[in-house]
Amino acid sequence: MIVIVDERQLVKDGYHSLFDREGVASAGFGPSEFGEWVETAADDDLKSVRAFLIGDCSSDMVSPRRIRDRSGAPVIALSDQNSLENTLKLFEAGVDDVVRKPVHIREILARIAAIRRRAHEDANFTEIGALRIYLDGRDPEINGQLLPLPRRERRILEYLASNSGRRVTKTQVFNAIYGIFDEEVEENVVESHISKLRKKLREKLGYDPIDSKRFLGYRLIVG
Repeated sequence: MIVIVDERQLVKDGYHSLFDREGVASAGFGPSEFGEWVETAADDDLKSVRAFLIGDCSSDMVSPRRIRDRSGAPVIALSDQNSLENTLKLFEAGVDDVVRKPVHIREILARIAAIRRRAHEDANFTEIGALRIYLDGRDPEINGQLLPLPRRERRILEYLASNSGRRVTKTQVFNAIYGIFDEEVEENVVESHISKLRKKLREKLGYDPIDSKRFLGYRLIVG
């Protein structure tokens, strides 16, 4: 999930629509409500955040360093001002990157992926036997051949890969894929997506790489 912080509702709605087209969950906050949320949100909710995008808002209300106290997700400033002074000010405030608008949504996602790679010092893919899972939005490969997946199934596979070896609950998967504030979709939709994903992986791999246990959740089998 991507969290967008901006005083302008039109901006938040616009980014939400663009991320949705890419199959990425997002949530928008005004500066004051965001400050309260980031300090009181449950740890599992914050773990579902891939990045924070900070737009037009007061630095007194939205502090990157306060975000860093609760989450290690990238903090990216969306800047309307094309000036060196403003860019340096934003970096000094603690952001990980500054993006000048207008910017394509895929560039934002690419920057998020690059920051996360540097932070974790790992590659942008995970390999499990013949399966290669990319963490930047590309379809996975099996024995070098692309396995086209619907965006929700692809995002679930990416999320499981990013938590490789660890078990995640249905709620955690839902929050990461649909966002923690999506009340229009039932959480049980995760079971349907994972069932379809497992069937496709079994057909290509000859085995099921997703281990599931009732009440405990899902885990990608890494070895």
